[in-house]
Amino acid sequence: MDPQDPDSFDHRSEKLSTGRIYHFVDQHPEGYDPRRHATLLCVHGFPDFWYGWRYQIGPWVRRGHRVVVPDMLGYGGSDKPENPSEYSAKKLCADLAALLDVLGVPQAVLIGHDWGSHIVGRFALWHPERLLALVMMSVPYTPPSPVYLPVEEVVQRAPNLGYQVYFANPKSSSEIIANLKQFVRLIFRPPGSSPNFTGLGLLEKYVQEPENHEEREYYLDMLGKGMNGPLNYYRTGKFRHDEELGLQSDLRADLPFLFIWGTMDGTATPSVMTKSKKFISRYQDVALEGRGHWIMVDAKDEVTEKIAEWLERLTCGKHSTKL
Repeated sequence: MDPQDPDSFDHRSEKLSTGRIYHFVDQHPEGYDPRRHATLLCVHGFPDFWYGWRYQIGPWVRRGHRVVVPDMLGYGGSDKPENPSEYSAKKLCADLAALLDVLGVPQAVLIGHDWGSHIVGRFALWHPERLLALVMMSVPYTPPSPVYLPVEEVVQRAPNLGYQVYFANPKSSSEIIANLKQFVRLIFRPPGSSPNFTGLGLLEKYVQEPENHEEREYYLDMLGKGMNGPLNYYRTGKFRHDEELGLQSDLRADLPFLFIWGTMDGTATPSVMTKSKKFISRYQDVALEGRGHWIMVDAKDEVTEKIAEWLERLTCGKHSTKL
């Protein structure tokens, strides 16, 4: 498993019981035994795909875990429905549960980053019995809201989320794909350089050479398959709200929980993190000083080790699988 060589990983594609086809990487440890080796299901965010976890997969497998990393719906080799309603959190969680069924895994550790963090948090509400432990990264847990707020009102309260108004507009799909190189440079900017764009004007002005040309080209190739699916995640607010009416807010009381965040990441706001603790009995967090949003790459060794060490300290009570 060479992080610089995507083909060195074990790739699969399967049609799930939900009817959707998912592409995913499925790496087994040496001498894999499902009774002894916990499965880590890693869920990426926007605009990413399985490759965002390239630095973690190998080390976690060598620590004795089976590591499964899908291209989420709309990305890479997975299905790309056009309708935003297909990207609701409940449907994505059903896909992940169906993926575990295909793998023959009754329970797994879920690890999510960015949108993936939100999705795994919702998985803990929709499918609590399928979890051994939960790791959320960069985006804190937020409980279901009894009141629907359009994205425009959300941005009035949290101006740093202004970009979401643009992403929610259907025109952004074609505009971003037409300016994909500039978009990728902007999104994967280093910590501390945070242009608050609400359209494409800043895309044309922002210039930053990528650290690795081959990695950037792979991102351009995968994201070039279409941006409508990835952007549809930002068009699901009303669908998600309607599905979650009456859904519980507290995570399972015995669920081991870890939140990892960079202190220079604007998405990890202190007020939201403080609120999230009210709903999580076994809350733990790790702050990565001076790190931004893309911690799986910018803090790859820290993230890899802290999660691995945390899992090694855990045994999930009544569960037979040792973490």
